[in-house]
This record gives sequence, structure tokens and C-alpha cells, in this order.
Amino acid sequence: MKIGFFDSGMGGLSVLDYAVRNIKNADYIYYADEEHVPFGEKKVDEIIEYTDTAVSFMIDKGAQAVVLACNTATSAAASVLRKKYSIPIIGMEPAVKKALAIDGSKRVLAAATPVTVNGKKMKDLIERVDDHHLVDLIALPGLVRFAEAGVFEGEEVSKYLSDCFSGYELEKYSSIVLGCTHFNYFKEAIGKVCSGHELRFVDGIEGTVKWLVHETYGGLSLREEPGSVKIGDVFRLTSFVYSGKEISDTKELNRISQYMKQLDKVRELSMIS
Repeated sequence: MKIGFFDSGMGGLSVLDYAVRNIKNADYIYYADEEHVPFGEKKVDEIIEYTDTAVSFMIDKGAQAVVLACNTATSAAASVLRKKYSIPIIGMEPAVKKALAIDGSKRVLAAATPVTVNGKKMKDLIERVDDHHLVDLIALPGLVRFAEAGVFEGEEVSKYLSDCFSGYELEKYSSIVLGCTHFNYFKEAIGKVCSGHELRFVDGIEGTVKWLVHETYGGLSLREEPGSVKIGDVFRLTSFVYSGKEISDTKELNRISQYMKQLDKVRELSMIS
């Protein structure tokens, strides 16, 4: 079964990586809209147009389900595309409910792009699950730009994060929700800036992949040993596309490989201490 994954750039590789490691009977198309990244600072109508173009492309290439591996695209476009296409369109949702379940007395800091933070979907989510008004929102658009440049750590990243988190009393929080798939690359950098506080990283990747398996009505199944899958398997099973252009040159495939290696590096980081 062929599955399409869409993101405005390289963030959705974190979802693709989890899917390849956990689903045993699929191959993949990964569509990065590199011409229009970042989505988090664009108009909703533009995001819908760009996402629709990508979904249509992947369906033409044989995708039988599509994952919007981008919280911003999900927030802006998922409901529109589900009305237009008959195949499953799986979206990302910031894992606020999961984070609230960790500690019902401490606050939760949900990080996302400006479009997601200010969008109706996020407001509806918080209204639905945050009965005790424990969720605070923080927009981190700079991390998307750092990620797309392949810069995951260093003085500039640390200063940006320190400035963004400076207004929050982190000892009051139990977790940080990574509400943009680009943010997963920065677990180590966030951990350094927030050291001294016991915070858990929470994201919606696992839930999204499980929902993908559910929505294919038995077309997909989970591996019993996900740890046996390596980076090379991702490349063997996936065709990569940048804004409608299939990628095969060594330079760009090496670039993607660097992102996959960063995901390997931060995969097991779940706590800040």
C-alpha cells in the first residue's frame, strides 16, 4: 500500500521515520513543499492551495492515503481536503490531551507555529480537553527556519530559545508539547535551555501513525520489532518530492540523510532534567 506524507519542508520526516519503523507493509511518497516553506507565517488560503496541490500530486502517483505530517497544514486544510478526496486524509494534532494526562495539576506549554497557535482548530482542541485551563501556547516560528537550514544547535539557536522561553516559569509545567513536526529536531537544544526543570516532551506522531493504520481498514499493520528498521530502509521504501519535482540527485538525498541522522540522535530524548 502506498502512503503519501506531506509537509511544507523537512519536519514531516519525523512522522515518516516513525511510520517506516512501525508499519510493515507499505511504501511511501514524501512531498516537501520547499518552494513555500515555512507555512506557519502564511495566509490560510495559501496553505490550503499548496496542500491541495501536494495531495493531488501524491494521489496521481498512487497514494491510497495521505498524512498531513504538518500541524499547520492540518489546521488550515484538513477539513477542506477531506471533503474533496475520498481517500483517508490523516492530520496532525498537537498532543495537548496526552500532555494533560501526565500531571493534572501542573501546566502544559504547547509550542507550535503562529498559524497553529492562532487557528480555530487549536482553540477548539483546548476548549475540548483543557477543563482546568492549564494550557499555555507559545509560537516558535524561528525553529522552522533553523530546521530548514539544517541548524539544530549552536549559539544562535540557544539564544532564540532562551528569549522565547524567558517569559515562562518553567517549574510550573509538566511538559512541552511539540506541536510542529520541525520541533522534534530541537529536543537536545530545548533540553539545554530548559535544564533544571523536569519537563517531558510530548508529540502527536505515535497517535497519528496509529490512526493512519486504523483508517486504512486493515490495509496496513504494525511491525513487532520497529527497532530493527534503519535509515537505509527509509530511503529504500520512499520516493522524495520537492514541490512537485521528484528528487534523485545525491546532494539532496544526502541532505535528507542528515535530517534522518538528527532524528536518530534525538529519538530517545523524552525528558528534560
